[in-house]
Amino acid sequence: MESECETREENNNNNNGFCVFSDDELKDLSGVKRVGGDCVEVTCGCTSHRYGDAVGRLRVFSNGCLQISCECTPGCNEDNMTPSAFEKHSGRETARKWKNNIWVIVNGEKVPLFKTVLLKYYNKVSKAASNNVRGCHRDEFIRCTECNKQRRFRQRTKEECRLHHDALADSNWKCSDHPYDKYVQPSHIMFSEP
Repeated sequence: MESECETREENNNNNNGFCVFSDDELKDLSGVKRVGGDCVEVTCGCTSHRYGDAVGRLRVFSNGCLQISCECTPGCNEDNMTPSAFEKHSGRETARKWKNNIWVIVNGEKVPLFKTVLLKYYNKVSKAASNNVRGCHRDEFIRCTECNKQRRFRQRTKEECRLHHDALADSNWKCSDHPYDKYVQPSHIMFSEP
């Protein structure tokens, strides 16, 4: 995700003065700094019951990408972390709800990110990213033209998906064409008793 954000940051440098958030949206936030026209930087943090507050700088890009530079200790050089990585780095015990656990200061109080305007663009980019991810394939069935039985096609690998699509395209597909489900058709076998 870090390299993806860096690429997006380079692509968004040609934004022609587009502002990410209006001044009214950011007026109550503490530690706001505009970085170019496509990025807003805000002081953020995550509280651990064991270690206390870990403070960082949250960068929100116009394309929805979020990056956090950690400033928890003077020697910490963690930079360009995702919100979930920052949450784990801060020592949060329940590190799986970063939208609730990472906070910004609004009117002097710690407010979770999901209650602020800062995630306005993030939700859009997460939906767009989910369209690019290859989905999970379910098993599919195709009916044999000879025996009229449905045969299962597993779709766990590209080869298995290709076999299913080829069989689907063949209008005269037969069970004998299926390379993995070799079966012996039961015939009337007579057993002789001793």
